[in-house]
Amino acid sequence: MAERKRRRPVQRTQAPGPILMLPNAELPADPRATLERALADVSRMFREQNFQSADEANAALEQLLGSGQLSISKLPSPEGERTPLEQAQEVMYQAWEADGRQRIQLARKALAVSADCADAYVLLAEESAKSPQEARTLYEQAVAAGERALGPKGFEEFDGMFWGVVETRPYMRAREGLAALLWLLGDRPQAMRHYAEMLKLNPNDNQGIRYVLLNSLLIAGSNDDVEALLEEYPDDFSVAWHYARALLAYRREGVSAGANRLLKQAIQTNHFVPDYLLGLKLPPETEPEFFTPGDESEAVQYILDSIVVWLMSPDAVAWLAEQIAKQPGKRPKLKR
Repeated sequence: MAERKRRRPVQRTQAPGPILMLPNAELPADPRATLERALADVSRMFREQNFQSADEANAALEQLLGSGQLSISKLPSPEGERTPLEQAQEVMYQAWEADGRQRIQLARKALAVSADCADAYVLLAEESAKSPQEARTLYEQAVAAGERALGPKGFEEFDGMFWGVVETRPYMRAREGLAALLWLLGDRPQAMRHYAEMLKLNPNDNQGIRYVLLNSLLIAGSNDDVEALLEEYPDDFSVAWHYARALLAYRREGVSAGANRLLKQAIQTNHFVPDYLLGLKLPPETEPEFFTPGDESEAVQYILDSIVVWLMSPDAVAWLAEQIAKQPGKRPKLKR
C-alpha cells in the first residue's frame, strides 16, 4: 500500500477531520509554488491556442510532456499580456516560496495588483491576523474575491468540478479557511453549510472536506445527515468512514448485530485504532508527517482527528471494549 503524506497542517482548532493527502512526491513545503503555477500556465497556453475540442487540447499536452524535454514543473510561462489577477497570482507563487515577513509583504503586494486575489487574503488571515475576528474578516474578503474572480459564469461552468480547474482553487481554499474559523468561533451551522456546499461544487473532494464535515456532523449529533454523507461516498474505504459507520449504528441501535458487524469491519480496516480509543496507548503530541492505510500511523491520525466523536457518544468506548474482549486473546481494560 502506498505511503501517504500530509499537506501543510490546518489548525487543530477546526472541526476534527483528516486533511488532504498528497502522493509521496518530492515537492517543496508548499506545492502550490510549482505545481499550481505550472497548471495555471498550461491552462493559459491552451486558452491562447484556442483549441477546438478537449481531444485536441489533450493531444497537445501529451505531445508536450511526452517529448521528454519538459516536465510539468518546468513548463515555460505562456506568451501574451497577463491580466492583473494573473499577475497578482504570480506574486502569490513567490509568496509561497518566501519565508517570514516577506510572505506577508508579497501578499499585500499581490492585493495592490489585484483586489480579486483570494489567496493573498488567505495568507494574511493565516499569518498576519491578530485575532480570530480579524482573521474572519480576511477570510470573508478572500471568499468575496474568489467569487468576483470566477463570476457567475465561472460558477455555472465549473459546477461539480471545482478544484479540477486551477482557477477555482483560491476560492476553495478561502472557503475552507472561513469554515474552519467559523467552527472555532462557535458558528457551527454556518461552518457545516460551507463544507456541504463545497462538496456540491467539488464532489471529487480533493481537499478532504467530507472527513471534516463527517466529524462535524457527528459532533453536532446530526445522525441523519451523517448517514446521508456516508451514502454519498459508498466507495470510501478509509478508516474514518468504517469507524463512523459503526459508531452511527451504535448511536441508533445500541448493542446490536448490525453495529457489532460494522465495528468488526472497522477493526479489520485498522486494528490499531482500539488501543488508542481505549487509552491503552497515548498518541504522540505531533501529527504524523506520513501515514499508510492500515498502519499504526493512520490510527494515530484518526485518533487526533476523531476521538472526540467517540468520547461524546455515551458508552461507545465501553461497547468497543466489550467487543474487543470477545476476540480470542483480547482482554482490554479501559484506562482510568
